[in-house]
Amino acid sequence: MRNWETILVDPELSLRDALEKIDKAGTRMVLVVDANRRLLGTLSDGDVRRGLLRGLALTDKVAQSMHLNPIVAKSNEDIQAIVASMRNRGVYQMPIVDPQGIVVGLQTIDDLLTTPKRDNWVVIMAGGRGTRLAELTSETPKPMLKVGSRPLLETIISSFAQQGFRRVVLAVGYRAGQIEDHFGNGASFGVDISYLREDRPLGTAGALSLLTEQPTLPLVVTNADLLTKENYGHMLDRHVESKADGTMAVRTYDMQVPFGVVREGDAGIEAIEEKPVQSFVVNAGMYVLSPSSLGLIPKNMTFDMPSLFDAMMRQGMKTRCHHIDGYWLDIGRMADYERANIDFAEIFR
Repeated sequence: MRNWETILVDPELSLRDALEKIDKAGTRMVLVVDANRRLLGTLSDGDVRRGLLRGLALTDKVAQSMHLNPIVAKSNEDIQAIVASMRNRGVYQMPIVDPQGIVVGLQTIDDLLTTPKRDNWVVIMAGGRGTRLAELTSETPKPMLKVGSRPLLETIISSFAQQGFRRVVLAVGYRAGQIEDHFGNGASFGVDISYLREDRPLGTAGALSLLTEQPTLPLVVTNADLLTKENYGHMLDRHVESKADGTMAVRTYDMQVPFGVVREGDAGIEAIEEKPVQSFVVNAGMYVLSPSSLGLIPKNMTFDMPSLFDAMMRQGMKTRCHHIDGYWLDIGRMADYERANIDFAEIFR
């Protein structure tokens, strides 16, 4: 729901004022939050009615009648999971919260049934050779390897089309003809496809310097070897709301040390931790860039996304992380490719 901020209310608000907000917004409820927008509960017109039947007055506070344990969706959940949850629970509206419980949106059935059209460009970096999969990519570009019943790149493009994106730009290089022959102008895939042709590898950001037209809206950029259920629209909306110049999708990556780790002090061994797990926040290969950032990319030179974000930070531009926790797989090694084919039938059917 757009303008969902209008239904955020303080628990000290009167029930009368809360009903007025519900009526004005055309929603069935308001979201009760603290000063940091952390969700405390929800209040529907039914909650107010039940409160009045218990003897409350319209001048009483929202806190006295609100529902304390509302059903919520997590900000990293994909649309299909949210639809299934709303259907199973019989709800028409569901607050969206981040991992800290802070409200970041409100999902409604109407929103889910009507996918908004997005005019933002999507640039997919599909020019690499896929050297770690050399036994498969000697004759086929990695984005065209079949995962399930279709090329990986087709699944990526279909995901964007389902989320309302219509203009897709493919940065191609290695065996570009196979990609161009398969996708053409994109009409049969429900999108408008154009191409950036690399004469030599330009990295994960360098191909953006080949754009002949300057975008006026933030653009989504992603690598072509990712299998994910990420909600790109949600990532884009958070970028716009935060007034960022660059957003990088990140996720937690855990590594287990296969030995006992010894902490040594002056008096000898202080502690032994058996096979500890260390967690790192890593780049997930998906980005949202505002047009202002594109001027930092050198023309026709190899340039990667980390270098672009370094340049933005040096210029004092605003960069941010967008944490994702849903399904995500970087298909870089043979084991990843085999896993992708196992997962595909269940997750992308």
